[in-house]
Amino acid sequence: MSKTLVMDKAVQSSRIYVFLYMAILMAATSCKKEMTADQKQTKLTKDSLMVISSGFVFDTAQTFQQCHASSVVRTDDGNFLVAWFGGTHEKHDDVGIWLSKGRPGAWTNPVEIAKIREDAHWNPVLFPSPDGKIILYFKVGKTIDNWETWYKVSADNGDTWSEAVELVTGDKGGRGPVRNKPIILSDGTWLAPASNEKKGVWNAFVDRSEDQGKTWTVSSFFEVNRDSIPEEGIIQPALWESSRGNVHALLRSSAGVICRTDSKDYGKTWSPVYKISLPNPNSGIDLTKLDNGTLVLAYNRDGKNWGSRSPISLAISSDNGKTWPTSIDLETGKEDDEFSYPSIIHFGDTVALTYTWKRQRIAFWMVRVVN
Repeated sequence: MSKTLVMDKAVQSSRIYVFLYMAILMAATSCKKEMTADQKQTKLTKDSLMVISSGFVFDTAQTFQQCHASSVVRTDDGNFLVAWFGGTHEKHDDVGIWLSKGRPGAWTNPVEIAKIREDAHWNPVLFPSPDGKIILYFKVGKTIDNWETWYKVSADNGDTWSEAVELVTGDKGGRGPVRNKPIILSDGTWLAPASNEKKGVWNAFVDRSEDQGKTWTVSSFFEVNRDSIPEEGIIQPALWESSRGNVHALLRSSAGVICRTDSKDYGKTWSPVYKISLPNPNSGIDLTKLDNGTLVLAYNRDGKNWGSRSPISLAISSDNGKTWPTSIDLETGKEDDEFSYPSIIHFGDTVALTYTWKRQRIAFWMVRVVN
């Protein structure tokens, strides 16, 4: 073998070693950058959401075997009202609407505040009206197909309540807020997130009131592509207004993800429903918009229709719901555990959140959002 050939082979071997070294170095640098990004995301999550307190509204249920679908509101005196439905089992005739008042570590014993007849009661929604009163909306009926919407009013921060009145006389199917709270738009309109479940087909809509809840006008169903969103459809909107007249809704769906629709005319007409990136196992969601425009969403993050309602999580968006880069799991468990149907409100930079805890209790959290 010639000396030149030996040298050529040595040069080629050297080049191969250099190439391999550079490849390994680049891979290591890439991994380092990815780890740094993950670390920053973890830090962002921890720094953006600070848990103030967590616990239960009541320790044990003495008067009902199951509870579900809570709603929370903050009263003028700095306490909270939490309502839910409770009884032997969802859909049973003995199920009524229950209420507790207080704050973490100091809650009143649960009291049944609505039971108009021996039919199942469902989905209480607490709403603070501008005149200082608190309205409690709820559903009554043996089946969801034939829900009626009733309401009661308190003028003393939930200590006493008026007699129940039907929201829309003779309606069967559920007008007004179906599970999440109404919002008051910039022009004074009350907008209630509503939905309809008839014979396994789900549709969502809004109810509008321009006279402070005395009368209501129903919108058309939101337009749904049943090929893109198969099986049941969409229900239980969560609403917010981003600027004057621009209203938005996130929706529980059977598509494995949360869906969305938008309105440019104060909720009178709406865009076709479209999917967003966040998963949804066909379970209730809720959100609140902070004073600086930040959205805080409570949801389950399994991506299978009728999937797991564990864990329950919070997500944050600073761009009107286009992206949700920050999230944190509040509570995790086994796949068949249920942490569901959140209700979320805010005051200042703090959110208060309730949700169903394994159908046995109502969990209550307070979290500070640091932007």
